[in-house]
Amino acid sequence: MPPSAPHSSATSALLEALRTAIYQGELPPGQRLVEAELAKRHGASRGTVREAIALLSNEGLVARERNRGAHVRPVPLAEAVEITEVRAVLEALCAAKAAEAATAAERRQLRVIERKLREAADPADSVAYARLSQQMHVRLREMARQSTVAAILERLRYQSVRYQLHVALLPGQAAQGTRNHVRVIEAVCSHNAEEAEAAMREHWEAVATALRRLVEVNTAGP
Repeated sequence: MPPSAPHSSATSALLEALRTAIYQGELPPGQRLVEAELAKRHGASRGTVREAIALLSNEGLVARERNRGAHVRPVPLAEAVEITEVRAVLEALCAAKAAEAATAAERRQLRVIERKLREAADPADSVAYARLSQQMHVRLREMARQSTVAAILERLRYQSVRYQLHVALLPGQAAQGTRNHVRVIEAVCSHNAEEAEAAMREHWEAVATALRRLVEVNTAGP
């Protein structure tokens, strides 16, 4: 995949602001994106807004339809399952590469995240767990030094993040997820690439399984 062309600082800032708004639910699925309103709210030109919307469309976060304009694209639950299955493969690759390349300083940083994850799981603080989980995954991608994979994963994350947060809030999920994350961290800090890859893959397969259960609940008849 060729690297994307650089964007202006104004476009990059607006792009990140809109991504965050979608991620946090401030711009919910189906929400129309009106250029004039967004330009006024963010102090940007309409050209900058138009470019940011086009980039979000390329990322799969926004849909553009004739006679309707642009809106936040709803991601079906079944699609979120598929995205999670893809992430299982790519995140596992990053974990293995991180285990091979981790420096002493990077291992210490992972241990700090591990300690905070344990604290968030007892008592179960699902919101803090979700935040720390994301922090750990981002850190592992940086440690893996796989820029292409990291870019793909970041795009996939924004497409399915609201479902992952839903899973994180399920009873017992923070505790189970913490155990899985600790296993990954232990493997990375031990430079055990094979174990890190297996542990990460199993972690994401568990998330996919939880999402499949949500699909079954949503499609079950009365």
